[in-house]
Parts: sequence; structure tokens; C-alpha cells
Amino acid sequence: MPSKAYQDYRFWCLSLALAAMLVLFARPEHIQQRPIYNYTFIIDITRSMNAADYKQDGQAVSRLQHVKHSLRGLLAKLPCQSKVGLGLFTERRSALLFEPIEVCRGYNDIDTALAKVDWRMAWAADSRIAGGLLNTLEMLQKLDTHPIFITDGQEAPPINPRYRSNFSAVKGKLKGMIIGVGGLQAVAIPKFNNKGEPDGVYGPDDVPQRSTFGESDLNPEKIQGYNARNAPFGSAAAVGAEHLSALQENYLQALSAEAGLHYQRLTTEDELTKALQIRDFAVQKDIAVDVRWQAAMVGLGLYILIYVWIVRKPSRGVRRPR
Repeated sequence: MPSKAYQDYRFWCLSLALAAMLVLFARPEHIQQRPIYNYTFIIDITRSMNAADYKQDGQAVSRLQHVKHSLRGLLAKLPCQSKVGLGLFTERRSALLFEPIEVCRGYNDIDTALAKVDWRMAWAADSRIAGGLLNTLEMLQKLDTHPIFITDGQEAPPINPRYRSNFSAVKGKLKGMIIGVGGLQAVAIPKFNNKGEPDGVYGPDDVPQRSTFGESDLNPEKIQGYNARNAPFGSAAAVGAEHLSALQENYLQALSAEAGLHYQRLTTEDELTKALQIRDFAVQKDIAVDVRWQAAMVGLGLYILIYVWIVRKPSRGVRRPR
């Protein structure tokens, strides 16, 4: 007769659980067709991106901080073989930090680069959004990637409608998206001193309230103190609220239409992930998917069974209690 040990279900559960664990060392894989993605994120690091109108864990955080947090969360959700590149925008052009690299092999490098992005990297104070977007699309035409331009849309100084960027040469050549950042209510923009320390907020006299470039788009007869050479914008003091900042959503939606791009407002990390995983950005590929988790679950289930009490029928000759 077989040994009592071999008749004990716990012996077989433990043996099968051990076999399941040994399977893990074989690194089993299963070929599946999955969507992969290729993005190049261009992040606005101008000073309005320091406005704190987002919240994380109940604490107010800046737009830039929320962008970094959301992109780092997205990075962890992208399937292997997807690629991510990174660049920064300020003034009227973008600078590419690195071209798209594979997310699984380069995860630590990409994540670290995102964590280190800082407004102090800006090389100029102006914020020509339309010009920067056009420069980005021109720069990325040679790369097989989807540009994702992330900004609050605040032009500084304010744009002169006479000199708007023309997107006709790049429209439709790249599939990408503009991500609008910030709240719809205007908030103060933090100010910093030469040492990068907080120094209050910007006031009306700290920023230009109107464009002073080129010719005015107004009728000269309606401009107080107009002089074609010396005062094309007149002599009256400019009044405005450019020292405050809100998401310029209508403007960004108009730019996205002109450039042939999608538009999405940044709210939560999950909404961003959903918005970027659309059909226009996906490429279906056969991918070797790690299925070790299946063997691990089988082993865990069998191990748990060892401690489960199995109720058996009473043996013959044993009286049931009345």
C-alpha cells in the first residue's frame, strides 16, 4: 500500500506548488498583439507654469509639478516596446533633451529626467506659445513620434494678431496632441529672486500688459497718442491682467485645429492616460508578454489549500452524534 504521506492531499498540494514555482525560472512568455505608443513630450517650463492651481494629497502644487507627476504615472502604464522622448519649451522654441527610447529598458532614465525638470532650466523669460508649437512640429518631423505639447497657453507678452504663426506647412504631417494645463480661474504667478527663492507674486507692473512688437492691429485713429514711428501703440498706459494666469483653453483649441492636432485638458493622471491611448497614436504589434504571474497564482492557490480544513464524511463504524 502507498505511504500515508502520499495519501495526504497536502503532500500533493505542496508538490504541485513547488512545480509551479520552478516554472517561474523558465520565464514563460506568450505572444499577444498589443498596442504600443511613441510619444515625445514637450513641457512648457515658463514662469506661469509655477502657478499652483492643482492639488495632490490635499496640498496645492504647481502646474509643472502636476505635469511631472502625471507623466511619471503614465510612464509606468505604457506597454513595453513603447517609446518616450522628452523636450522643454520656453521663449519661442523647444529643445529636445533626448529622442524617444524604449520605456522598459529606459524606465529609470526617463523617470529620473522627468523628476529633474525644473522652471530654472528656462533660457528666456518670454512665452511665445504658437511659435514654440510651430518650432516643435518642424523639429519632430524627422522623427517617427507623436508630439505631445504641454502648456497653459499663456502668451507673454500678449500676442499681436498681426503676427500669428502659420501652421499650413506642417498641418496634418504629424499626429499629436496639445495638453492644456491649469485651472479656468486666474491665479497669481509666484515670483522668485535671483537665487531662485520665493519673492511674492507678479504684479501689474512686473509684466507687459500688451504686445509692443511691430504695428498695432488697431485703427490708428482709435489709438490715443498714436505716432507711426515713435508710438505705434499710442501713449496711454496699458491696463490688463497678464500678471495673473489661467488655462487659455479656447486659444489652445484654436491652435490645435490650425496645426491638425488633438486637444485635451489635463485633469487627472487617469484621464491623461485614457486621452493618450487613442487609436491615432497606437500601433498594433506582436509582443512577448511575461506570463509568470499565472504560475505564481497557481502556486499561491495550492499553498493556501494546504491550510484549508476539508470536511470529510465520517468513517464507517463511527456513530454520528444525536
